[in-house]
Amino acid sequence: MKLFALVALTMCAFAANSILNRIGVALQGMEPMDFATVRTGAGAAMLWVLVMMRKGPRPAVLSAKRIAGAASLTVYMIGFSWAYITLDAGLGALILFGVLQIVVFSWAVIEGGRIPLLRWIGAGIALLGLCVLLWPSGDAKVPVGGAISMTIAGAAWAVYTLLGRAEADPLGATASNFLLCLPLVALAMVWVGLGEMPASGIVTAIIAGALTSGLGYALWYRALPALPTTVAGIAQLSVPVIAVAAGVVFLSEPLSLRLIVAGGLVLGGIAVSLTARR
Repeated sequence: MKLFALVALTMCAFAANSILNRIGVALQGMEPMDFATVRTGAGAAMLWVLVMMRKGPRPAVLSAKRIAGAASLTVYMIGFSWAYITLDAGLGALILFGVLQIVVFSWAVIEGGRIPLLRWIGAGIALLGLCVLLWPSGDAKVPVGGAISMTIAGAAWAVYTLLGRAEADPLGATASNFLLCLPLVALAMVWVGLGEMPASGIVTAIIAGALTSGLGYALWYRALPALPTTVAGIAQLSVPVIAVAAGVVFLSEPLSLRLIVAGGLVLGGIAVSLTARR
């Protein structure tokens, strides 16, 4: 139950992060790359304050594991932000989490892990629900550049998730990853060009970075060593459902039968996966 509560809290943090990104970029007019830079800086600052306050040795910032973690986090941040310049939010989330499942399950097979049949079935049901939830309506065109960027971001986030399975110091690892990631994301922001920086957007990005990103990612790294690889991937399919539910409650977005059916499929698929035994 303690692990379940930790994972549930982390998924809620990820969903809140999605909501805050939507508010900062879509409603408050901040450029995606600017938002990502402020978000990364706030996350690094919050995490390092916590690292400095705790007792014990400081984490090693420059190591092979930290460079790999920071590189995957950077690619995810930049790819995610770049994709949403042209890509619809729902389709972007579908590509992101679909790629995540492909990479995570493929890696589990490569490692020689035996994945229970029920977990395959549950993942399929959850992905079907995600398609129902996020598939664009009408004749919406898919921007090739945005789709490629989100595919790369999904693969990078899968790598970041896989790296977290062996972390003995979740807080220190996440703090170091954010610190190394910050200058690279800032360079991408400068290369794209600075946009408008409304005060409300900056505040939203700081909240997203310090709380839902920084602390959320640290909680995720704490939970990962106790989770089977495929379960860690499937659990994240709940994030769009939680985000949509939060949008209905807090942003007065419409609730439809499609959302209810899709949410039931996703959560039901996750439940089926969790009942699987090796």
